[in-house]
Amino acid sequence: MLDRYAIKVIRWPLQSLSALPDKMGLNANQITLAGFIIGLLALPALAWEQYGWALAFIVINRLFDGLDGAVARRQGITDCGGFLDITLDFLFYSLIPFGFVLANPEANAVAGAFLIFAFVGTGSSFLAFAVMASKRNLESPVYQQKSLYYVGGLTEGTETIACFVLCCLLPQYFALIAWIFGGLCWITTITRIWAGYQTLKAQP
Repeated sequence: MLDRYAIKVIRWPLQSLSALPDKMGLNANQITLAGFIIGLLALPALAWEQYGWALAFIVINRLFDGLDGAVARRQGITDCGGFLDITLDFLFYSLIPFGFVLANPEANAVAGAFLIFAFVGTGSSFLAFAVMASKRNLESPVYQQKSLYYVGGLTEGTETIACFVLCCLLPQYFALIAWIFGGLCWITTITRIWAGYQTLKAQP
């Protein structure tokens, strides 16, 4: 719901910031990999209950995730870059609840597993539709700057990051947050499957 508005807010700062790595000769894929490696540090930080550090690594990872797209738009969007970006994004999203499970398995394991389960639903429905949309040459009406069809839902990037930030600020409520957000993810998955099926069924 919020991505289309968040993109309007962050587009200009990221576009301005992207000039620096471009002048340094860095490409978008290098930024994607660097951001993912930094994001991986959130896992041990969460496991050791260093939630402030975990939050910092999450924010840096998301900053790099926005920056790689801005650099790609300067240098040219590629399929391999889009593939790398989306794959590492979904791995990172699942890494965060797993970190909370490691921090407190007794309190967080079931809720964390449910959230990861929900992410499988949102991720698979997102990617499956993107493949079929590409096959039929359908273009995203909202996210035309993306390298693949970017279908929306209740719980997309902006909402997911807000959830992670809230979990880091209120780790004692992780289980409750995970159950609520996981439920919203399933609403996204179910409506996306229905809408995607109907859209593809209507195609000649």
